[in-house]
Amino acid sequence: MWALRAEGLTFHYPGLDLFRDLDLALEPGEVRAVLGPSGSGKTTLVHLLAGILPLHDGRLWWGEVEVGGLDEEALARLRRGRVGLVFQHHYLLDELTALENVLVPGLITGNPDRGRALELLERVGLAAHAHQHPETLSGGERQRVAVARALYPRPRVVLADEPTGALDRANAQKVARLLLELARENGAAVLLATHDEALADGVPAWRIEDGRLIETD
Repeated sequence: MWALRAEGLTFHYPGLDLFRDLDLALEPGEVRAVLGPSGSGKTTLVHLLAGILPLHDGRLWWGEVEVGGLDEEALARLRRGRVGLVFQHHYLLDELTALENVLVPGLITGNPDRGRALELLERVGLAAHAHQHPETLSGGERQRVAVARALYPRPRVVLADEPTGALDRANAQKVARLLLELARENGAAVLLATHDEALADGVPAWRIEDGRLIETD
């Protein structure tokens, strides 16, 4: 069973065919990078696979569930439990503490697990900062909170779009290692979209070329 699968994925902007008949599949626990410069379509691909943007053609599955047939409410509910999202900008809620930000997925579903949130903050090295607000944390610390939040619901798929793009080299490497390590421990498939080839070192990768994914060496 695939954790994530797309067949014939097609998406276009007016006057631009961005993706044409793109196929993609990830097994549980598999990690893949998608490489390409800014403007190549990495963010659009992540948004399509996350169900944030609608497919113009093709089919998409999260596990055994085909996403295309779901209404907005069902799609959002399924995404909360199945897909973890990490973006370049952390999108933490300033009025909440680090712990409360990690707990947001649980608060939405009405079943917050404080112990799990604290465990994740411990794993990302921020247990001592659990009750601090985002403005008191560094950029690398805020992004580590965002990683913990994405992994809180035990997603089957983690989609990361330039998750370290706003960080310096040392923090970028630290956050990327944590993301991949924790996702693997949870058996989640990971798609890491980045322009930084050093960040994807040692990870099997595709490169976006002419609207398709090309295997790299």
